[in-house]
Amino acid sequence: QVQLVESGGGLVQAGGSLGLSCAASGDIFKINVMGWYRKTPGKQRELVATISSIDMTNYADSVKGRFTVSRDNAKKMVYLQMNSLKPEDTGVYYCYSNLQSRTWARVSDYWGQGTQVTVSS
Repeated sequence: QVQLVESGGGLVQAGGSLGLSCAASGDIFKINVMGWYRKTPGKQRELVATISSIDMTNYADSVKGRFTVSRDNAKKMVYLQMNSLKPEDTGVYYCYSNLQSRTWARVSDYWGQGTQVTVSS
């Protein structure tokens, strides 16, 4: 079993900052990609940012220059620093990981339970 547990969501005013954290635990051999997706009102779940095992990053155009994704491989954690937040950033943010399990050496996608981010205007 693999678990991804997010923390750090909340309410912030437009222009403010918020940080998210996600810890992976369980039957993990190797983590390939970690990152964040979000579900905003009226839209499907979309990519926010991902980071590979060699620190290659990928960002949605809407967050480039405002959000920063990082990871700590030793702690099996991924972070998302969100600056200059806008009301349209409001949504549920999900931690994501593509990883290889230790027991069966199977590579799969895993998701956290989600954390709410609300940006007021």
